[in-house]
Amino acid sequence: MDLDTVADELYGLRPEDFTAARDARAAEARRAGDRALAGKIGKLRRPSLPAWASNLLVREQPEETESLLRLGEELRRAHRDLDGAQLRDLSRQQHVVINALSRQARQLADQAGHPISEDAQREVETILHAVLADTGAAAEWATGRLVKAFDRAAGFPAAAEDARPRPARTARQREGTGPARPGPARRGEDNGKAEQERRRRLEQARQKAEAARRELTTRQEEAAEADRQADDARERAGSLQRRVGELAEELGRLEEEQQRAEAAARKAREQARGADRRVREARRRAESAADQVKRLDEPGRGRPRGRTRTGKQRARR
Repeated sequence: MDLDTVADELYGLRPEDFTAARDARAAEARRAGDRALAGKIGKLRRPSLPAWASNLLVREQPEETESLLRLGEELRRAHRDLDGAQLRDLSRQQHVVINALSRQARQLADQAGHPISEDAQREVETILHAVLADTGAAAEWATGRLVKAFDRAAGFPAAAEDARPRPARTARQREGTGPARPGPARRGEDNGKAEQERRRRLEQARQKAEAARRELTTRQEEAAEADRQADDARERAGSLQRRVGELAEELGRLEEEQQRAEAAARKAREQARGADRRVREARRRAESAADQVKRLDEPGRGRPRGRTRTGKQRARR
């Protein structure tokens, strides 16, 4: 038994079965004398429902897993290269694939006997977005042992439009009205200022969106952790309740045994008292018999009175 084998087994179980199986494996390692392995197994954390559902995708849909990982590589490369055309195409694929995979994860969870909610499905989508955007997240997810959604909020800029900035146009220019067009130098200066303003606003919007994603991820993680703690508490309470029931049954059996033992002790005491009485009676009879034997054995005793012959009577005869 090794840690990887045990981890693969545990993270393939339903979340409600995880803790008991983990504790059993840790106990098995301790019995085998491998306390280090037992400690490592004991530290394995039960996955949240969204993490468990996303792990199902890795385990049950290996081809879709590989496709998602390849798409992530292409998207990250396109963003590095600022390839607008490829970004637009890959972004469309991204939304289609993530929506499809999140639905598959929910279906797999249903088939495994543990349905997940729409909120959990959306968190699966957040995990998949992180997988596309971050190589570390992709590698961690591909193991099929994800414990929780990723702490960092990951995502791609929504538009390839930013890859090739275009000069901003005023409302009058779009309508074809307004004063005569300025000269090339003025147009360049205006366009430059408009572009700077657009970039500034875009950066602010991105920062706000990033902050909102981080806040959402934090709150989701807090909620998931609270759910895990509640589940752990319920499992612990259930385990203790079962143990209380077992102990109550054992106590009942022991009380019955105690009652039987006490009854047997009372009966034994009565038998002992009866035996003592019989011993005393037997002793008295034995002593009486011994006294009688002794009396009969003494000379001149035991003969009937009036029948003793004198010497003269014996002489006459």
